[in-house]
Parts: sequence; structure tokens; C-alpha cells
Amino acid sequence: MARQPDDNKDAKFSSDDSALIRELASLLDETSLTEIEIERAGLRLRVARNVSVAAAMPAAFHAMAAAPAAAASAAANAAANDLSAHPGVVPSPMVGTAYWAPEPGAKPFVDVGTKVTVGQTLMIIEAMKTMNQIPSPRAGTVTQILVEDGQPVEFGEPLVIIE
Repeated sequence: MARQPDDNKDAKFSSDDSALIRELASLLDETSLTEIEIERAGLRLRVARNVSVAAAMPAAFHAMAAAPAAAASAAANAAANDLSAHPGVVPSPMVGTAYWAPEPGAKPFVDVGTKVTVGQTLMIIEAMKTMNQIPSPRAGTVTQILVEDGQPVEFGEPLVIIE
């Protein structure tokens, strides 16, 4: 957390500033964000959460694991880029978590080989605790499902191929 007034670096926090910091920290917890920065009336305030998962890993192990992981990641990105140019690809319209079915244990919306119509739900993506149905943009047959159930997805990431 840092307060950066325009003219005085040694200024103290007021009770209003403290309340704002608490509110922003609470917002971090509610939204699972790692950082929030605002600027208001000459006051610039950044509240950040330190998230470090690999800190306990020995340096030698980290160096050995980094090379194969980087190669696998590059290969996965290259494969995803090839599929993103496919004419039947359905890209993710948002960042979130993809689910194949409306609830755990339920029948998936579609499987490979399923014939779909325009507007039929292909899967759902959970974003900010909201379930968003992903409709089919075209009629055809699902030839590939490119994401796992419960997998985090990025904006524009290929989800399904419909031919």
C-alpha cells in the first residue's frame, strides 16, 4: 500500500484515507484481484496483495523445471494459434473458467459429434461468480472440444471447433 501525494512525501494518512484503504483491501478479497490502484483529488493509492507460489522451491529445482515447462508452454501456444485460425473455431468471449455442463455431474451441453444449431449452448464460462452461456455462432457438428472441464480460459482462446 502506498500513498503518493503530489507535493509532500511525509504526509500522514487521514481517517478517510484509512477507510479507503480498508475498503480497497476488502474489494481485493471479494474479487480475488491482486492489485487495485486509484487516483482521486491528487491522491494516488495502490493496494496490492503479494502472491508468490514458487518462493519455497529451491533455485536449482526451479531452473531445471523451467526449461521443459517453457517448451511445453510454447508448444501449447503454437497449437492454440494454429486452431485459432480454423474457420469453425468458437473463441472464448471472456476470461473465466469453462464448464462443459450446467452443474457438476450433469450431462455435458455438447460432446464431440454433437450436431448443434445457432444459439445452442456449447458450454458455460464462469466469470466473477456469474455463469455465462456460450452459444453456438453457427450450425454444424462439434468436431473438437479444446478445453477441459473446469479449465481457466483467456479471452479469444479457442474453445470448440464446429464444422
